[in-house]
Amino acid sequence: VLIPVATKKSAGKIVKFKGNEYIVVSAEDAINQKPDIALFSAGGNASRELAPKFADAGCKVIDNSSAWRMAEDIKLIVPEINAHLLQRDDMIIANPNCSTIQLLLPLASLHKKYRIKRIVVSTYQSVTGTGNKAVLQMENERNNINGEMAYPYRIDMNCLPHCDSFTENAYTKEEMKLLNETQKILDENILVSATAVRVPVVGGHGESVNVEFQREPDLEEIKEILSNSEGLVLKDKPEQLLYPTQLDSHNRDEVFVGRIRKDLSNSKAINMWIVADNLRKGAATNAVQVAEYLVDNDLL
Repeated sequence: VLIPVATKKSAGKIVKFKGNEYIVVSAEDAINQKPDIALFSAGGNASRELAPKFADAGCKVIDNSSAWRMAEDIKLIVPEINAHLLQRDDMIIANPNCSTIQLLLPLASLHKKYRIKRIVVSTYQSVTGTGNKAVLQMENERNNINGEMAYPYRIDMNCLPHCDSFTENAYTKEEMKLLNETQKILDENILVSATAVRVPVVGGHGESVNVEFQREPDLEEIKEILSNSEGLVLKDKPEQLLYPTQLDSHNRDEVFVGRIRKDLSNSKAINMWIVADNLRKGAATNAVQVAEYLVDNDLL
């Protein structure tokens, strides 16, 4: 049974899913129906207020906001990497940030083999990561229409080195998520330097990644590891002009990897290009995969 939940203001509205109609209910009404799993994607404030209430009622909460990601007693899960950590008493489970998920999915397998020392990542993030307001801004600008602005500057035909708000150390919250979540999920000793950039695309996020290992890697072995890793698609034949683009990832659940090459300035480092649909594997797909793991492993 699917139970769509929203604020009391939206309660009573009808939503359609796979040809069926469902009545939107309030959080209180949903809790009274005692669901097994709740998928939260309503922002941090709603998650902080309502997730504990659902959990206290015996419902497993999988939260897509940043509210619980860095809480010590809450697990931050990418199923292909660390779902094995989940236990029956984990009532609130955090979904990582979209850019973190696609970064770590290919790097987790490489970390097991070579041990990662340092990651330098620059992101090229879709306007869909900001939301519908940002998509409308870009569309308006392409059609020379004055409208509401999601960003402080024009986004069409432009790039903004500004994802989320700036923190006291001059990094944005998005950049700090890449650092903090990587260390929580993969290894607290990994160094991360990130620059997050908003670009005028809607298909997904791209990431230019430099990875330094503790020992010199074998490039062919790295490609073999990636080609055999769950949830990854290796697209790396530059001689045939084959490499992943954001459009390749659009409406797909996999993470795509290409442009794998040695760092000519560091024998222990490589460069790669990673793309994924930020709304699917970067958010919804990952949450659903966590839910499926809970069901399949009798953890409800």
